[in-house]
Amino acid sequence: MSKKRISKEKSIRHAKTTTEVIISLVLLGTCGFFAKSAFTDVTKVEQSSFYDNKDIASTDTTATTPPDPNQIIYETRLVESKSKFYGDLILINRDHEYFSSHNEDLVSIYKMNLENNCTCFTTVDETYSILKQVYVPMVNMIQDFYDQTNNDTLNIIGSYRTNDFQRQLYENDLENTGKDDSDRVAPPGCSEHESGLAFDFSETVNNDYDGTGDFKIINDNCYKYGFIVRYTKDKESITKFRDEPWHFRYVGIPHAYYMHSKNLCLEEYIDLIREHPYDGEHLEFSYDTSEYEVYFVPSDDGAENTSVPVPNGVRYDISGNNVDGFIVTVYKGQKPLVDEVPTKSFEEAPELTSASEEEEAQEIYEENE
Repeated sequence: MSKKRISKEKSIRHAKTTTEVIISLVLLGTCGFFAKSAFTDVTKVEQSSFYDNKDIASTDTTATTPPDPNQIIYETRLVESKSKFYGDLILINRDHEYFSSHNEDLVSIYKMNLENNCTCFTTVDETYSILKQVYVPMVNMIQDFYDQTNNDTLNIIGSYRTNDFQRQLYENDLENTGKDDSDRVAPPGCSEHESGLAFDFSETVNNDYDGTGDFKIINDNCYKYGFIVRYTKDKESITKFRDEPWHFRYVGIPHAYYMHSKNLCLEEYIDLIREHPYDGEHLEFSYDTSEYEVYFVPSDDGAENTSVPVPNGVRYDISGNNVDGFIVTVYKGQKPLVDEVPTKSFEEAPELTSASEEEEAQEIYEENE
């Protein structure tokens, strides 16, 4: 091979190598340029003005919010729609008759007094009866009155009445007065006595009770035991009954307190509660050391049962209003009562104490469970 040919091949290889080096340098420079540009662009990106101007807290998906121990959880309870005609808060008057279940849980006042050695008041005879849940607060009220005054002249002359007996009283009054209607005796079906929730006082000295003198203590403080003076002079236009300071009606402590404190008759109170439905603002108030919450649930009259929201794990009562629905009373902070308590037999009931609150009376039954 000639020397001239070797030089030519060497020259070609040198040119090829030089070209490859130049291409590599160009590629390397280009990559470096883009890398630098990309880095420069990243570092120059500014934070969003929305992020800067808004106070947005970061969300920790692993964090849990502790439950509010004071929050009441509600659940649904099915209640017979016809139960709106029964309960401690039913309204009974000339416009809303009482529909008897013919299964009232009654006790003889006379026999109960004998069994419990209660001598601070009397009743006409053993036929005078009252609802079982009313007897204990009634006796507690009278016992406390006696402890303060040493006055044992109280006499119960009116308690539970059958519809037939109420009719007889009404017709006798019409015959005596010659009127077409009576403002002294309720027509049959319109008397609270037919429910077993009411009683009338008299006294054995003058055979009269006007709520004055010693007895003013009872009329002024009956709410503490769950009773109201049902018919007062200033509410005659609403109740449509004359003033009867001797007629007491059981409604339960929280409701008696609220009506007393606001000077409301039962008609006014039923209307007020209707303004506080479950899905609206509830009626909330406190008395002594207890807090209460009350709300209204309309009855589903087109169905056999009505869905009534009730608190879970908290004491509550459901009462019909004898008009258009149910009244739920929540006893905040109190545990539910044992279902058997309200229907506890009195056959083995201990001697009654002078407790001044319904809750203390309830303890009498719980001790015997």
